[in-house]
Amino acid sequence: MEKGKIQVYYGEGRGKSSAALGSAIRGAGNGKCAYVVQFMKGQMNNEFLQRLEPEVKTFRFERCPEGFDALSEEEKQEQKMNIQNGLNFAKKVLVTGECDILVLDEVLGLVEEEMATVDQIVEVLKAKSLYTDVILTGRNCPQEIYDMAESVLNIVPEKTE
Repeated sequence: MEKGKIQVYYGEGRGKSSAALGSAIRGAGNGKCAYVVQFMKGQMNNEFLQRLEPEVKTFRFERCPEGFDALSEEEKQEQKMNIQNGLNFAKKVLVTGECDILVLDEVLGLVEEEMATVDQIVEVLKAKSLYTDVILTGRNCPQEIYDMAESVLNIVPEKTE
């Protein structure tokens, strides 16, 4: 069995979540169990992702219908508790080795929005079992996470319309 890696897809370009999800689907196609935990996505349409189950299981802990940017400060604080539940779930999954691939979609954005600290995310990553792959996405990659990762891809747009 191959040792699991930490991968990061970050940057201003589009496609980070798609690339991470593609990796989860590819792994599931090879018989691996994949979990995707989405942060800061609101209650966007989840029908397609639900069709990937049980091979790729998707989890969201936020309960607001709007995207995170549209929330009031009070609503953001309420969501902070839900986000903490999501981080705790991710840590539990890694400790127990429940899946082979864990995608933490937009988890890096939690630091920018002050919904989580870099130390909290690092603590989750330290719980990783030996053979689990973890993929993180977001616009910025803190140095501590960059240093832990075996693979870091900066997605930068070269041309936009």
